Amino acid sequence: MKKPAGTPPRGRLALLAVLLLAGCGVPADDQPRDLGRSQVAYGSDAPAPDRFGPAVERLYLVGDGGLVRVVRRTPAPRSPAQMVQDLVAGPTRAEQQDGLTSALAQMRVGSTSVSQRRAAVEIGAPPVPGARSDEALAYAQIVCTLTSQGAEVGTVSFTRDGQTLAVPRGDGSLSTGPLTIADYAELIRS
Repeated sequence: MKKPAGTPPRGRLALLAVLLLAGCGVPADDQPRDLGRSQVAYGSDAPAPDRFGPAVERLYLVGDGGLVRVVRRTPAPRSPAQMVQDLVAGPTRAEQQDGLTSALAQMRVGSTSVSQRRAAVEIGAPPVPGARSDEALAYAQIVCTLTSQGAEVGTVSFTRDGQTLAVPRGDGSLSTGPLTIADYAELIRS
């Protein structure tokens, strides 16, 4: 069987395909870099570990005097208690480099439970008595993180020693009622 005139040989087509595909690769770094994951324990002064995975976790951290939502990839969906632990652990190194912090560094956060779409978060006594200027941001981080994940948590309340705790809302007023992300809307930065 004779090939029609102008048809390139199969070898040239294969070579052309290989060359085109080779240009679609990942570019090489100029300097070596460590791709290992951090093995930092929660609650330490070190940044939270960077994790990767198919699930999405939305956390609210502090930046520019307000709340900034960050999205993390995790190996599996995080429970409300795990999300609170992630907030207490603070920002990852990359988030720190973006200027993000946490107002929860001095807050003692205990257990987190969910019943009928209301999360109850136990807050321990402060390590040093006295007023804190970032207290509203600390509570806002927890409320906004837990209520922005979907249908599992609709409201958040805080307790200390089993008693309902009055906490500051975004406007500075105190509330003992269940809180939502709307209570802290003025603190959220885009």
